[in-house]
Order: sequence, then structure tokens, then C-alpha cells
Amino acid sequence: MPILMEAGTFPLYFTLVYVGGFIAAVTIGSIAWYNSKRPAGWEDAKRPDIIPEIKPKDKDE
Repeated sequence: MPILMEAGTFPLYFTLVYVGGFIAAVTIGSIAWYNSKRPAGWEDAKRPDIIPEIKPKDKDE
């Protein structure tokens, strides 16, 4: 039972890595979603100003 009590305490750096990873995943996922084809009903949605527009490269270049 003492092992279970200690399993709930995480070092600060461990928690910060997970929080930072979650924030990075949400940010990268949002950029990818806004630059992808829109789902049904979202075709005319305006892109937020903070999301950069990423254009695909041509195969000729």
C-alpha cells in the first residue's frame, strides 16, 4: 500500500513536460486543422489572424 501512496506524487519537471507537450499538441493540431480542408458546414469559416497560412510546395520545385 505505501507504493500506491507515492505513485500519486510527480516531480515538477515531469508535470511541466506533460503540460508543455499538451499545449504544443493543441497548438500544432489547431494550425493543421485550420490549414486543412474544412469539414462539412465549415467551408466558409474565416481563418483566425493568429494562424499562419501554409501553402503546399509544388512538385516542380
